[in-house]
Amino acid sequence: MKKVITMVAIVFFAAASFAQEKNKKMTMEVDGKCEMCKMRIETAALKVKGVKYALWDIPSRQLSLIVDERKTDPMKIKTALVSVGHDTKELKATEEAYASVHPCCKYRENNTDDSDEHKKK
Repeated sequence: MKKVITMVAIVFFAAASFAQEKNKKMTMEVDGKCEMCKMRIETAALKVKGVKYALWDIPSRQLSLIVDERKTDPMKIKTALVSVGHDTKELKATEEAYASVHPCCKYRENNTDDSDEHKKK
């Protein structure tokens, strides 16, 4: 009888652990322009508990993430991004946070891509 109970418990816990998918891939659009923006965006995302991987693509402005859904959610990540001055579709950075980004990273002012300027510095 003990063996049966033990086997049932093992099967139950194994099934429960497989049912909980903890890591999830997701993408979100984040405004920015250059390599400095890329570093700032990725660093802000990675500081959120539960974010395991963050890669921001400059041309597409897509942030690719792998997150532990049990520890975070997209809104927490977006809140971290706007706190360092980068807008998302759902949230906009405060004027104070936006003002804190480097002058050449000001993506709201114009649509020019001067990321080559950062490469020269």
